[in-house]
Amino acid sequence: MAFFQSLLQKPVSRRGFLKKSLWVAGGLGLYAGEIERHWIEIAERDVWLSNLPSAFEGYRIVQLSDIHMNEYTEPFFLRHAVEQINRLRPDAVFLTGDYISSGLSSHKYALRAGWRCAEVLKELSCRSVYAVLGNHDVAVDGNEVAKALESSGITVLRNSYLPLARGSARLWLAGLDDPVVGWPSPERAIPQSIRGIENEPVILLCHAPDYVDTLLRHPVGKTISLVLSGHTHGGQVRIPFVPPVGLPALGQKYIQGWFRFGAMQLYVNRGIGTVGVPFRFNCPPEITLLRLRAS
Repeated sequence: MAFFQSLLQKPVSRRGFLKKSLWVAGGLGLYAGEIERHWIEIAERDVWLSNLPSAFEGYRIVQLSDIHMNEYTEPFFLRHAVEQINRLRPDAVFLTGDYISSGLSSHKYALRAGWRCAEVLKELSCRSVYAVLGNHDVAVDGNEVAKALESSGITVLRNSYLPLARGSARLWLAGLDDPVVGWPSPERAIPQSIRGIENEPVILLCHAPDYVDTLLRHPVGKTISLVLSGHTHGGQVRIPFVPPVGLPALGQKYIQGWFRFGAMQLYVNRGIGTVGVPFRFNCPPEITLLRLRAS
């Protein structure tokens, strides 16, 4: 006891305090920049849909988002994510945007990163891979990013849709152009011809989650069963007891996880990349495994 009392009574010099503070800051930086930034969480969720056809019971979807290749996401880390997905053996992989970054790098560098990203994504063993673009992709060159993805066998949905079939049963997959800097068109992504069909639910890929408020006011909103988004990185750096800062436009309300709006559900994936700073804290990268269930 006397020993601890002597420690408490011992004065701490300003120099000593600064030295210890630097050690703590350096340790936190190492953890956030090298450990948690590369620590992928596999989030498994059952998604209950009232109009799911029985043929799709247990259908396994993996969502991957916000790669931000080569701003801070290294090729080896994306390969690690692809290996994780391959081990999950999904029926389909949905990519929800931001394969590159438009901030620190030059235009040419960002476009080269898009092609490198597509080359790594080609290593996905699942051949049913569908994608939408994010705000960074469109800001650099959406057409070129889409071309790179399509060269790797990935179907890019830009205000378009297609059926996913199992025997005679089907559901509809739709994708919007990025709502932040693109030109989203709910009418084209989900036309009248696929709305409200019995036992044919609509799943929508939309990079920016807060756009769901627009969808809820739109006639198509009543026909969407599930929206999958990314964009927010879950806040990326989450200081306990402090609201997340630096959230992007259309990513400030629905930050991460699950939300329900009547018959429509929204899931916001934290992504695997970073922007601004190469740090994640209290907010690890995420790959989501969704299993469709009939309610």
